[in-house]
Amino acid sequence: MRHRVLGGTGIEVSPYCLGTMMFGFVGNADHDECVRIIHAALDEGINFVDTADMYSAGESETIVGKALKGRRDDVVLATKVHFSMGDGPNRGGNSRRWIVREVEDSLRRLGTDWIDLYQVHRPDHTTDIEETLSALTDLVRQGKIRAFGCSTFPADQIVEAYHVADRRGLQRFRTEQPPYSLLARGVEKDVLPAAQRLGMGVLTWSPLASGFLTGRYRKGQALDLSRGRPTLHPDRFDPSAPRTAAKLEVVEQLVSVAEEVGCSLPELAVAFPLAHPAVTSVIIGPRTMEQLRNTLKGTSVMLDDAVLDRIDEIVPPGTDVYPPDGVWTPPPLTTPTLRRRPAESRPAA
Repeated sequence: MRHRVLGGTGIEVSPYCLGTMMFGFVGNADHDECVRIIHAALDEGINFVDTADMYSAGESETIVGKALKGRRDDVVLATKVHFSMGDGPNRGGNSRRWIVREVEDSLRRLGTDWIDLYQVHRPDHTTDIEETLSALTDLVRQGKIRAFGCSTFPADQIVEAYHVADRRGLQRFRTEQPPYSLLARGVEKDVLPAAQRLGMGVLTWSPLASGFLTGRYRKGQALDLSRGRPTLHPDRFDPSAPRTAAKLEVVEQLVSVAEEVGCSLPELAVAFPLAHPAVTSVIIGPRTMEQLRNTLKGTSVMLDDAVLDRIDEIVPPGTDVYPPDGVWTPPPLTTPTLRRRPAESRPAA
C-alpha cells in the first residue's frame, strides 16, 4: 500500500486504517482472534490502527495493546477521548481535568509510552475549546502524544479551533475523523473542504454505512437481525421504517454499479471515500477474520470518472440518504432551554 502523510505531521499512514470498535464485548470478545485479525491487517500492509477508550469500556484498547507487543514501533496508533468512562460528572468530556487523567489510562491499557494520534471523539459544548487545545498541547510537549485531532466535528467548530490555536499559540487539530460513505455524503459540503483548506488529514469512518453496504441487507429479502450491528441498534434496521426503506432502495442501485465495475458492493464501498482528495485514510472495522479478508479485497478497486459520475446520479454529492449513525447533534436541537428565552422575558405578541 502506498503511504500518505497524515495532515502535515510527517507521519506516513496506509490508505486503509484498521478500526477496532468491534473488538471486545460489543462485537468479538475472543481476544486471541482479535489479535490475529490485527496481525493479519499489519501483515497485509496496514500500519494505521484506530481505537478509542470507550470501545467496549476500554477492552478494545487492551486488545490492541496485546496485539502490538513487539510491533509497536511499526504502527501508527490512534485512540480517542470524550465519552463517559464511568459514573460521575467528571469522567468524560473535553476538559483538561479529564483529558490528562484519561490519557494515562489509555496508555496503560495500550501498553505503550506514547500515542501517535490522540483524538477528541466529539465536541463538548460545556468546555471552552481553548481549554481542550491547551491540555492537548501540553501532552504533546510531554511526549505522551505525537499529534492530536478531532472526530465528527462540524466544520464551524473545526475552523473555530484552528483560529483559537493560532491566536493563543497552541498546537492545532491535525486531523478530522468524519463519517463518510456512499449513503452519507454530507461531509462533502463543508467538513472535507474545510479540512483541505486547513491542511488537515482526514480518516473517515463507517464506509459500509453500519452494514447496509455489506450486501447482507437487500430490498425484498428478510433482514437478519440476529447478529452484528442490528443486535446493538435494532431500530436502525427496522424494515418498516421509511429511513430503512430509503437505504435499501439506494443499495439496489449501487449493487448494479458494483456489478458493472466487476466488484462486490463492499469493495465498491471501501474504495469510494479514497476517491475524494481530502481523504487520507479509510477506517475499516471488521469483527471477524472473514470480514477483514473480504474488505481488503476493495483495496485494489480503482473507480474511474464514469463510475463516480454514476454514483453521483444515485446519491448526489453532499447529500445523505440517512443521517449517519452516531454523529454529533448540536445541544440546542435536543435541549429546549438552549433555544428558548425564559417565558418571563419573551416579548408580548
